[in-house]
Amino acid sequence: MEQQQERAILVGVERQKDLHFEYEMEELENLASAIDIEKAGEVTQNLERINAGTYVGTGKVEEIKMLFEATDADLVIFNDELSPSQIRNLEAALECEVMDRTMLILAIFSRRAKTREAKLQVELAQLQYMLPRLVGLRASLSRQGGGTGGGFKNRGAGETKLELDRRKIEQQISRIKRELETVKSQRDTQRKRRQKEGLPVVSLVGYTNAGKSTIMNQIMQQAGKDEKQVFEQDMLFATLETSVRQVKLEDQKQFLLTDTVGFVSKLPTHLVKAFRSTLEEAREADLLLHVVDVSNSEYRYMMDITNETLDKIGVEAVPTLYVFNKSDRAEREYPVYKDDQLWIAAKEGAGISELIEQIKSRVFQDYTTMTLLIPFDQGEIVDYLNTHSNVLDTEYDEHGTLMTVELSAKDAARLESFMQA
Repeated sequence: MEQQQERAILVGVERQKDLHFEYEMEELENLASAIDIEKAGEVTQNLERINAGTYVGTGKVEEIKMLFEATDADLVIFNDELSPSQIRNLEAALECEVMDRTMLILAIFSRRAKTREAKLQVELAQLQYMLPRLVGLRASLSRQGGGTGGGFKNRGAGETKLELDRRKIEQQISRIKRELETVKSQRDTQRKRRQKEGLPVVSLVGYTNAGKSTIMNQIMQQAGKDEKQVFEQDMLFATLETSVRQVKLEDQKQFLLTDTVGFVSKLPTHLVKAFRSTLEEAREADLLLHVVDVSNSEYRYMMDITNETLDKIGVEAVPTLYVFNKSDRAEREYPVYKDDQLWIAAKEGAGISELIEQIKSRVFQDYTTMTLLIPFDQGEIVDYLNTHSNVLDTEYDEHGTLMTVELSAKDAARLESFMQA
């Protein structure tokens, strides 16, 4: 028997003429839709400041309750993070399940998490969110635990967490932090190994659903690595795991391409902290590709949110190329490059060659062209150069193999003794 889709009343407060309020409410609907919750109605209010007890004014609480009953909705979702007392007061007044924006985003992350690390990160964020809210959430969680498609049980918190007291939750948090430290040390070891190999790192960052995974797949396709494709779909937070791919171009130049979790407005602080080690891949990058969905009228706001989130995790002074994706939908000319901005349409592959050229011009600046004479008895060096460098010319004379090659600074220093004047 097919489960009936849950329906929710969406509630938001606009403060001091918030220019992005309408978009945030639209995004709230999209977030709900991401875990199969349908919008049954919407209630908004203009306030100078949030009501400390019930988020909205008391009159609005009555309006929400009437709309909730009239539409036969299942729950009410608020566009901000609610305090424990607000949750408790609202659930008592509305006599229904109340969810805030943070709970909603945590639920999406819980559903999307696939790897052990991502699952641990989401669980840590959920527990840290729950800890100060035990009293306010207890009644709510017991109802949600038995819910249908959108219930908290099905979103990953787990029904057993209802029985956890504060001490047990703190013990759980400590255990998960220890496990994540182990994962982090493994990640750091992998990162150091990559740094030792000397490959430059290019990191994709940006708002959720801007097209980062599509760009990664298109670059891999051009590099002849179709089997290394990552999951992509037109949805919020389609991927949470950091993907790392080694890209080898036709001229033998190689770099690492990493894809991180997308950002969203009002991304929960607990979630940013929990995913910090994952997001730090961007901090270690030689180049950031800030991917922007230019077809969205709020793309400038999305860029601001991304930059603010990067600041929070300490990503600063990393050279950045702004990649304005979905230019076809925005009816903008593409592919076009100007002033560290590249306009592309990744889905159709338009602008990917230009993007690769821009990456090369930035991360291979230390490459130099040299002419080397390799003695015949050192053929392994010739093999290495053919595999790891851009060979521009090869000749043979009585003393050995004469090669004109484009090399990284590291290889150039190592092979300097073979250089010809």
